[in-house]
Amino acid sequence: MSGLRRKRIAILGSGIMGSSAAIYLARRGADVTLFDRTAVPFSAASRWNEGKIHLGFLYSADPSLGTADHILPGSLQFKPLVEDLLAGKIDAAVTATDDIFLCHRNSVVSEAAMENYFRQLSARVRQHPDAPNYLADASSCQTQRLTSSELTAITNSPDIVAGFRVPERSVATNWIADRFVAAIASESRIESRMGAAVVAVRPEYAGDITGRWQVLTDDGGHDTFDFVINALWEGRMAIDATAGLQPKGIWSNRYRLALFIRTAELVDVPCTIIATGPFGDIKNYNNRDFYLSWYPDGLRIDSSALEPPHPAPLDEPSREQLCKDILSNLEGILPDVARIRSCIESMTLQGGWVFAAGNGLLSDPQATLHGRSTYGVTRRGTYFSIDTGKYASAPWLARQLADSLF
Repeated sequence: MSGLRRKRIAILGSGIMGSSAAIYLARRGADVTLFDRTAVPFSAASRWNEGKIHLGFLYSADPSLGTADHILPGSLQFKPLVEDLLAGKIDAAVTATDDIFLCHRNSVVSEAAMENYFRQLSARVRQHPDAPNYLADASSCQTQRLTSSELTAITNSPDIVAGFRVPERSVATNWIADRFVAAIASESRIESRMGAAVVAVRPEYAGDITGRWQVLTDDGGHDTFDFVINALWEGRMAIDATAGLQPKGIWSNRYRLALFIRTAELVDVPCTIIATGPFGDIKNYNNRDFYLSWYPDGLRIDSSALEPPHPAPLDEPSREQLCKDILSNLEGILPDVARIRSCIESMTLQGGWVFAAGNGLLSDPQATLHGRSTYGVTRRGTYFSIDTGKYASAPWLARQLADSLF
């Protein structure tokens, strides 16, 4: 399709989804304009999240393995795809050890069901042709149940009934974000329009959805493009509606905050997730940089509105109290948090929006949020809307989209 190589493409949103698509399309010869309301790319959820490259272990409440099957292709290719996008290795950003999953007594699945799911999923991962390409070779993927002494070394909480070691890893999203920003700046075919909030997208000629589209911004500006790709994580559906793409089904827009901590000295603690439900986790990226979350405290907004309300700014006393609450509640189950707390060099409270095609409470076994098998690309003529689903899936979806256009 060489005729498309001179086409102009607008991409809305400069997180990992929009930035990956921009780089792929620019390399194929398109002139790309990247829109975002923030001052620089990767300023929101794509920078401020735990960076888990999901294999599906978090979704034990979907025993069909439908969620895992949907997640696996993107996650197993995340490393080679990102290394191609960034033209360099990302090993320095990858957590060094396998994750520990702790089964909470109030988990939405039983201890036995969780273990059975983990073992089925491990077999599914081993059989996948891309298993060797994961952050750490997953071709021998196994679930190991912790012994009582191993479990006691991690937690003495009566709320934890079992523990499992699984070969799932994460990446340091700040590290990844910095290199994506540099990669975008180095692409001459990408024009970054930062500080430009898109308010609407409409066909250049009314009713002609296969032609060119106008992108309107909050400063009154507008421009015309051959293709528009809506890769927003916040406000995507509202822009879709202006383009004539009406939302379907049920959904949840959640705004979450977590702690990003750097310690003054090395602290060796395992990456640990309390599952499955509204609990928390620790990510240890390099024994000095950590992500700590406690879901009940960090969740600030949960809305099914087309345009969810913006989170109210927290004053300094409120921010300090929230930080203390996250640390205290997480430490109540994971005593290693005290070791991190004792040598904090810097700490910031950050987060972003999470969109899911589902809703309900994570404490409810029947909540549709426990399955994530429907995200992907929706097309209306030459307008595309992308439900990224998971951070891990973005580069894979971006490559699929670029391949479909070129």
